[in-house]
Amino acid sequence: MTIIVTGAAGFIGSNLVKALNQAGETRIIAVDDLTEADKFKNIVDCEIDDYLDKDDFIERLESGLSGKRITAILHQGACSDTMETDGQYMMDNNFRYSRMLLGWAQQHGIPFLYASSAAVYGANTVFREERSCEAPLNVYGYSKFLFDQTVRKLVSDTRGRAPVIGFRYFNVYGPREQHKARMASVAFHHFNQYQAEGRVKLFTGYDGWRAGEQERDFVSVEDVVKVNLFFLNRALAGNSTSGIFNLGTGRAQTFNEVAQAVINTIEKKKQSLAQLIKDKKIEYIPFPDALKGKYQSHTQADLTRLRAAGYKAKFLTVQEGVARYVNARLTAA
Repeated sequence: MTIIVTGAAGFIGSNLVKALNQAGETRIIAVDDLTEADKFKNIVDCEIDDYLDKDDFIERLESGLSGKRITAILHQGACSDTMETDGQYMMDNNFRYSRMLLGWAQQHGIPFLYASSAAVYGANTVFREERSCEAPLNVYGYSKFLFDQTVRKLVSDTRGRAPVIGFRYFNVYGPREQHKARMASVAFHHFNQYQAEGRVKLFTGYDGWRAGEQERDFVSVEDVVKVNLFFLNRALAGNSTSGIFNLGTGRAQTFNEVAQAVINTIEKKKQSLAQLIKDKKIEYIPFPDALKGKYQSHTQADLTRLRAAGYKAKFLTVQEGVARYVNARLTAA
């Protein structure tokens, strides 16, 4: 089989390519934009069959690219910068491109698994895959929401076509994210900050939340990959399940917990939050004005649909997953 992975040199895409390799699959067409050339490092240890620049790939789609050799598409390519203000770029990259690729996949009967985002929920406090829960706060979230709406219409109006499966990623962290700069995970930034300054800076309280107690559903990229491959293998085996699924742990944990896990893993100690604050290893800075009204202070994936679809494996906690991530970075240093 040959699998197309878009965004293959990105964070989640490169982890998927590596996992496919580990499962014995090397017939992979990697699609990405290496204008930011350092991203190649994410796939230098991976085996692929071919590489296509994103623009070249789009041209081939528009020119009638054959889908005969393709058995599945893992569409991870997107602009994930939630602070991006160029709406035209965001919609072209995240919506139009995705819609074109989905149409091509359906035309050729190819299973299509793609990256959505928890950003579609905005400031809502219920994170369930329903229209009533969705109100994105930025154009990134809107671009993901609009494509999800396209998928919903397709899934509800058609029968017997290839599966279309979307994953609403919550706060993903883990290896191969170093190129993401400011959009890298909280764990990534905490690690770098502590190594450089001997402390981690968190936001003070805002919107009713105490300092560092804002909480997110932090999910390890290890678990994200496992869920993708679970649904991929089912689709390749003939399972026709389609739909949009939350992909988080179902557990909200605080920024304080992430910082504590990072510091304790680096120092190989078990220090309480109170002790870390007392020792000024965790400090609090004013909440940025630029983020007010655009910030999710709480996210927690409702996993009802994911579990009902058959995925039963446990997810790593922050304490487990961040420790593994930090130890991997320490080993690689």
